[in-house]
Amino acid sequence: MTAGGRRSPTTLALWAALVAVAALAPLAYLFVRAADAGLGDALRVATDETALHLLWNSVVLAVAVTITCVAIAVPLAWLTTRPDLPGRTMWTVLTALPLVVPSYIAAYALIGATGPSGLLSDWLEPLGIGTVPRPDGLAGAWAVLSAVSYPYVLLPVRAALLGLDPSLEEASRALGRSPRETFLRVVLPHLRPAVGAGGLLVALYALSDFGAVSLTRYDTFTRSIFLEYRSSFDRTPAAVLALVLVVLCVLVLAAETRTRGRGAYHSGRATGTRARPVAALGRARWGGAAACAVAVGAALVLPVLVVVTWATRGGGGADVAWEAALHSVQASLVAAVVTVAAAWPVSYLAARFPGRLARLVEGGSFVGHVLPGVVVALSLVFLGTRLVPSLYQTQALLTFAYVVLFLPLAVGALRTSLLQVAPSLEDASRSLGERWWGTWRRVTLPLVRPGAAAGFALVFLTAMKELPATLLLAPTGFNTLATEIWGASAEAFFARAAGPARGLIGLAAVPLALIVARDAGGKRARPRQPPATAGMIDTV
Repeated sequence: MTAGGRRSPTTLALWAALVAVAALAPLAYLFVRAADAGLGDALRVATDETALHLLWNSVVLAVAVTITCVAIAVPLAWLTTRPDLPGRTMWTVLTALPLVVPSYIAAYALIGATGPSGLLSDWLEPLGIGTVPRPDGLAGAWAVLSAVSYPYVLLPVRAALLGLDPSLEEASRALGRSPRETFLRVVLPHLRPAVGAGGLLVALYALSDFGAVSLTRYDTFTRSIFLEYRSSFDRTPAAVLALVLVVLCVLVLAAETRTRGRGAYHSGRATGTRARPVAALGRARWGGAAACAVAVGAALVLPVLVVVTWATRGGGGADVAWEAALHSVQASLVAAVVTVAAAWPVSYLAARFPGRLARLVEGGSFVGHVLPGVVVALSLVFLGTRLVPSLYQTQALLTFAYVVLFLPLAVGALRTSLLQVAPSLEDASRSLGERWWGTWRRVTLPLVRPGAAAGFALVFLTAMKELPATLLLAPTGFNTLATEIWGASAEAFFARAAGPARGLIGLAAVPLALIVARDAGGKRARPRQPPATAGMIDTV
């Protein structure tokens, strides 16, 4: 059976379902552990005062960080794609680079920059400004997570803006709408899938983060689960709390799916062009550059300065661990390739065949991302030692853990790009006798390449920063930069941690900078001749 010239989604749905089932594998461990306590005790743990307190704290943090990231990322994405911003290519790269800073390094930077002996206090003392207070608890966790996670929204929104057909805005302007009305009525609705996908990733990241909430001493599910695993022989309460976190993840995903809508976000044509800048910003262009500078300064420059200061104070003890750097690149590269490949059937099913099955498959693929890395790792240790002992402490099991944890990063980016490709283009290719592989290679892949590149970069960078799963699942002697930082920091040797931290930021920054710079500096289509009603078009 076919639909619209396309093959029935039976095979596609099967592959997508297999990916989702694989991503749900760690849940088996949680259910086994929770079942050990019995239904009554499990409900008691899930509904007691401690669990409710953790639930409230986790939700408040996730909502605050998500709203902040959207408020930062959408204006930055527009500034770096449309107006004549001074140094636009540079800002395009720099505004995305905070993604390379792990939350635990950003939290250490916040601690090192504030307080009585912080760098900011030292710098501001000659100006007569007193001690910069150190944000702690919710304020600290919110500041750190907002700074390092807003690129999760920025990258897909930028890809959506670059993929948006310029004729849509030209038609709006030709009808007499101002640039502001065009943005609100034409551009912003087409950004809704990208904002939703990015906001979902931010919310899940805030719910699953361990480093920032631990260092800022803010109690959430992840911190409590980790402490339960480390301090108790009975891991059943931790498994129950992890299941509560899964339920919260499903509710967040359901809320995003409900607000997604069923609108079409493609134009029905393959322009292959980029939307040209709307117009000159005038004096406001320097205000836009200042806004980019503030974001980059707080999220990127400050952590780097703190790391450099640690390295300076550490002298020769801050050398980069080159073997660990090679291991980090190797593990992250393999994880990115496998994860993007696994995300294709899930993304295509969700974008082309929306329905109950697509929602279930997509939801299943997102569950692993909300689980703390330590929970996923311990789940796979349990499954590996019990079911497939030969896989325990192998590169394959570590890669599988990365796929489970970071599959939504690739799914969100790919799905957003697929929504902007008209299905009629694929139908036309198939009707001309092209097989599905040729259609995918010649039509679909070139049009969704920005989203695929964004998904690859997100997975690569996030895998390089992952700590708990790497600690528990990596083969013996397979140290990475993240584990080197953790080993030094756990013993309070912050200067010794500066070398691996510097190497981690530098290594992760290079591929992201190249991808973003290539995207920003590519050839732009020449503006087309204006329509006959060009006199109605306003200028900024």
